[in-house]
Amino acid sequence: MTSAIHPIATQTTDNNLQRSSTHSAMTEIAIIGAGPYGLSVAAHLKQKGIPFRIFGRPMDSWLRHMPKGMLLKSDGFASTVSDPDESYTLKHFCAERGIEYADLGTPVKLDTFAEFGLAFKDRFLPELEDKLVTKLEKSPNGFRLELDSGEVVEARKVVLAVGITHFAYTPPDLKQLPEEYFSHSFAHHDLEPFRGRSVVVLGGGSSAIDMAALLAENGANVQIVARATTLKFHSRQGDKSRSIWEQIRHPKSGLGPGLKSRFCSNWPLLVHYLPEARRVKLVKTHLGPAGGWFAKKMIEGRVPCVLGYSVERADVTDGKVRLTLRGRDGSTREILADHVIAATGYRVSLERLGFLSNEIRSSLKTTDNSPALSSSFESSMPGLYFVGVSAANSFGPLMRFAYGATFAARRVTRSVVKALARDRVQVPATPASEVAKYSKVGAHTPR
Repeated sequence: MTSAIHPIATQTTDNNLQRSSTHSAMTEIAIIGAGPYGLSVAAHLKQKGIPFRIFGRPMDSWLRHMPKGMLLKSDGFASTVSDPDESYTLKHFCAERGIEYADLGTPVKLDTFAEFGLAFKDRFLPELEDKLVTKLEKSPNGFRLELDSGEVVEARKVVLAVGITHFAYTPPDLKQLPEEYFSHSFAHHDLEPFRGRSVVVLGGGSSAIDMAALLAENGANVQIVARATTLKFHSRQGDKSRSIWEQIRHPKSGLGPGLKSRFCSNWPLLVHYLPEARRVKLVKTHLGPAGGWFAKKMIEGRVPCVLGYSVERADVTDGKVRLTLRGRDGSTREILADHVIAATGYRVSLERLGFLSNEIRSSLKTTDNSPALSSSFESSMPGLYFVGVSAANSFGPLMRFAYGATFAARRVTRSVVKALARDRVQVPATPASEVAKYSKVGAHTPR
């Protein structure tokens, strides 16, 4: 730990005493979510000595809701959980543990990235509280949070870093199927229970491709059904066989090769200032459904694919799911399977955040069902911030990837520091020297 983190020590001690009761004193910021974005925001706030509490199961989506054996599409340098000094990256973690690593060209294993997130938490944020927020509502001084432990927390500001947890999308026509016959890919981490069973994976993106490939490796009889007529795969970055001209036309970036990816990756603030319609279209169309470059050999010749077909009807017959498919040419066919997994992605909608009070949900301005955010990630409700996938419609596709955590953490921290300097907020957990420093902190705030 660096000395810059020490101002939080008072807060941590005070908070531990407060948490023995049902109600706690006011904290400056509550962070909801403990994935790459939540951890990064907390680490950046902590270095500035800003009091906060962070709630959530650390790296939950990665540890419990992605299939074992999965490889990340993002390169090593882009698989990020961010501390302000960049003193502990995935590269540092892998060097400590003796794990194979390369900035480009070596796929990052799911368990490696998840373990990195946990190690980051242990190093920078041991005060993280493994609790879930069950309700968030407005209060006279900011916000009121109810936790699954029964505790009530008051916070002047809240950062929502909920990730994909709440946004799994299931095709409406399939929701009537019983749970034993149908599920979303988000529900599966251990695929061993599917060994020897017939499974249909719906979708043509990376979730579907990864799920199908790993099901096959686990001994399932699996096939992919997708509306797309071909499966797409991203290009490999750092491919030395590419000519200099190809490297110029398709430069590397945190989102993969390409000029548009480079723009979205390096200049999300410029994306933010694009006209809304253009920005939303960019989010929907850029980096569409595609598997990682390494997944192609895991699928081709190994997993049967029924492409160009959509599910027209689904029912259960004699203990099997019967899917009636409709092709683009109008033809039909049927498939029988023991189980159907919808690897159909995620769609952000405030309606899916059940812990938000009706007052908050109904008063927020939105952009295509996502919160409309300022250049500092603040919503139309002062003091309420959204980072991660919920911010994609405001800052572009970068927010769908862990690589965006650094930018988001810096912008939120900068906004909070400026607010403290402007309002001269005096909080017991912050030493007077730190409060005085807020008025000068602009010169030290990371861009």
